[in-house]
Amino acid sequence: MIILIPILIIGGLGLLYGIGLAIASVAFHVEVDPRVERIIDALPGANCGACGKPGCGGYAEAIVEDGVSITLCAPGGAATAQALAEIMGSVAGETIKKLAYIHCSCGGTDNTKFKFDYEGVQTCKSAVTVANGPNQCSYGCVGYNDCVVSCLFDAIIVDENNNRTIDPDKCTACGACVKACPRMLIEIVKADQQVKIECTNKEKGIAAKNNCGTTRGCIGCGICARVCPVDAITMENNLAVINYEKCINCGLCASKCPTKAIEDLMAGKRKKAKIIEENCIGCTICAKKCPVGAITGELKQLHTVDQDKCIGCEICVEKCPKKTIVMV
Repeated sequence: MIILIPILIIGGLGLLYGIGLAIASVAFHVEVDPRVERIIDALPGANCGACGKPGCGGYAEAIVEDGVSITLCAPGGAATAQALAEIMGSVAGETIKKLAYIHCSCGGTDNTKFKFDYEGVQTCKSAVTVANGPNQCSYGCVGYNDCVVSCLFDAIIVDENNNRTIDPDKCTACGACVKACPRMLIEIVKADQQVKIECTNKEKGIAAKNNCGTTRGCIGCGICARVCPVDAITMENNLAVINYEKCINCGLCASKCPTKAIEDLMAGKRKKAKIIEENCIGCTICAKKCPVGAITGELKQLHTVDQDKCIGCEICVEKCPKKTIVMV
C-alpha cells in the first residue's frame, strides 16, 4: 500500500494533466493556412535568412499572411519562385540572379604583407581583435576563412595560396558570408555585373600602395570617377565605390585605373558599335554623347565609328533617335 498510493497519485495527476492538455489543444487551436505547409515543402530548407525572415517557416507565413514577395528566396532562385507562384495563384515575375563578391584581391599566403605572426584562435573575427589583425592592410582579407565556414553551399573556393573566390554555379546570394566577414569585404551584387572594385582600402596614395600585398589596391586617385560616362562611381573616404544601379559595364574605369584595382570580366570581349549607313541622318547626337570620342562625322553626313576607340558602352545605341546603331 505504501508503494501503491504514490503510484496512484502520480498516475491520477498524469491523467488529469493529459485531459487538460487535450482540452486546451482543442480550445486554443489555431487554424493554419494549408498553403503555409505547401510553401515550406517547396522551399529549399536552407533556413539561411536571405529573405529577411526567421527561416523558411517564417518566410512561408509572411508570404501567406503578409503578402511578402515570393521572389526573396535566394537559394531557390527562379524555380522556387515559380513553384510558390503556383501555390499562391500569382505570377512569379522576374527573378534577378545575384552573387556574393569579395572586394579584396589579397588574403593569400603569398600576396599579403604581415605585421606580426598571429597564434591565437584561427578565425578572422578573433584575429582582428589583436592589434586590428596581423595583416598590414587593416582593410583587407584577414585570411582565416570565416566566410568559407559560414557558406552553406560550399560556394567559396580556397586555392593553394589560400585565396578565396566565389563559385557562381554554387553561390545562392544568401548573405551568410557577408555577415561572417568582420571587415565587411563581401557584397551581394547582380550576377551580370562585370565591373567591380577589387579593394576596400580607405588609405590614400603611397600608404595604400605600400600596404597592399598585390599592388592592386585603390589609391584614391579618383580617375575612375572622373572618366565614368554615367557618374556611377563616387569616391568615399578615398575609396572608389560603384553604384550598380547606374553602372553600364563599359569597363572604361578599369582601363584607366593606374593600379588595376578594378576588375573587368568583359575586357576584350565587348561588342562594338556600328552605324547602319542607309539610316544615318547625321544628327551628331551619337558623336556628342560618346564618352571616348569614337564617333565622328559632319552635320547631316554619314557618321562612322572608330572601332579601336569604341569601348562598347552602348550609350550611342540608346541615344540615337533613328535607332540606326547596332552592337556587333
